Amino acid sequence: MESFDRFVLHRPIIEEFVSQWLRGYSNDLARLIHIATLRDVYSGIYHHPPLEEKFPQAEVDRALCYCHEEIFTKFLENDLKQQEDELRACMAGTDSPASEIAHRWLDIEAFRSFVPSAAPPYLRDLFLSNLRGLLTIIIGEHEHASTFA
Repeated sequence: MESFDRFVLHRPIIEEFVSQWLRGYSNDLARLIHIATLRDVYSGIYHHPPLEEKFPQAEVDRALCYCHEEIFTKFLENDLKQQEDELRACMAGTDSPASEIAHRWLDIEAFRSFVPSAAPPYLRDLFLSNLRGLLTIIIGEHEHASTFA
């Protein structure tokens, strides 16, 4: 099924999800991280209890899967500088220093879970490569600053 047809089919759920639960996130990466957390790591099914009170769970799963794929693609359409800015903004919203988060993310590759299951391998590889590179830059900046402190 084409992307537009999938959107039309799940439009009420998508519109409610975007207007009620995604609007508070400042950028595409933050939205991508959020929607990835709604996917069960064992089954791959997306869950959103407030939406599931209004819509059938299977429909919610398909709508959120669509949103995940669209946000993932939108993030990758940004140039590398914009991706870096979004990554830094996400890290700035935490209590930990960016270099610590970057080390942790590289160690466990938590960002792998941000990739939609149906993402083509070339987009998955591009995303993972970009994130690894950006995280390495952030770590390098901290190490460079520590050397001269």
